[in-house]
Formats: sequence, structure tokens, C-alpha cells
Amino acid sequence: MQNSTFNKELPIVIGGDHAGFKYKSIIIDMLKEAGWQVEDKGTYSEDSTDYPDYAHPTAAMVESGAAAAGILICGSGNGVCMTANKHQGVRAALCWNEELTALARQHNNANVLCIPARFVPIEVARDMTDVFLSTPFEGGRHERRVEKIAQ
Repeated sequence: MQNSTFNKELPIVIGGDHAGFKYKSIIIDMLKEAGWQVEDKGTYSEDSTDYPDYAHPTAAMVESGAAAAGILICGSGNGVCMTANKHQGVRAALCWNEELTALARQHNNANVLCIPARFVPIEVARDMTDVFLSTPFEGGRHERRVEKIAQ
């Protein structure tokens, strides 16, 4: 894993529903191997569940500053992304490849990565996580645009 642009003194918070459970477990191991603290907001099995029950607590930690960044995983990525973006200060991005992930960080200062587990292989999800945590926000002309999101 490359160097992070996020504060490693804070945990990465991660959550997802039953469709994201396997990926979440693999990504948690990857993060811990890279020296991250991880706050797992569930789910803790493949039993059917409701994604907002995990997306809201994940987004709340990012919103409050208690987590450096968040990762959310569900089948399509849409549900967790929509839920997370209800929180002020959260800029959740639904990504399905490394290029979109890098652009979400560079241009939008995304602080929550949303992964569609049913549409990307685990290798891509791992690579996206690495890109998300290591790509800096470019600022400049993008700063003005990001500031307008919370109006």
C-alpha cells in the first residue's frame, strides 16, 4: 500500500451490507497490514440486512472527524453512497476502477469510497482502496467547486 494522504492517527471506518461482507473482511485485513487502525461498523455476516444501518454510522464518523476516511461496500455501491452523502461534510464517491477513484480524490476531495461489490473483482476493490488512500486532493480550481457542495 502506498503512503496515505489521510491522517494515520485516525482510523479508517468501514461498513457495508451483506453483499459487501466478503470484500469488507478482505479490505480490513489489507488496511491492518498497512498499519491502519480500522473501525468496523458492520455488518458481520452475509445475512440479509439494510445498508443504511451501516452507512450512517460510517458516514457519521467521517462527518465528526473521528475517522480519517470511510469505505462503504454494498452490491451496487449506490445505496451506501446515497446514504453517506446525506451527511454534511461527507463526499462519498461511487467508483468502479482506479481512474475514477483517483479523480474522486484529486478533483472532489472524496472522503468516503463506495465500492460496488457485485460489479468489481476483489483485486480492483483492493487497488481502488490503495488509490483512494494515497491520492491527494489537488485543490486549486477544484477547491472552489468542492466548497459549493455543502451550500
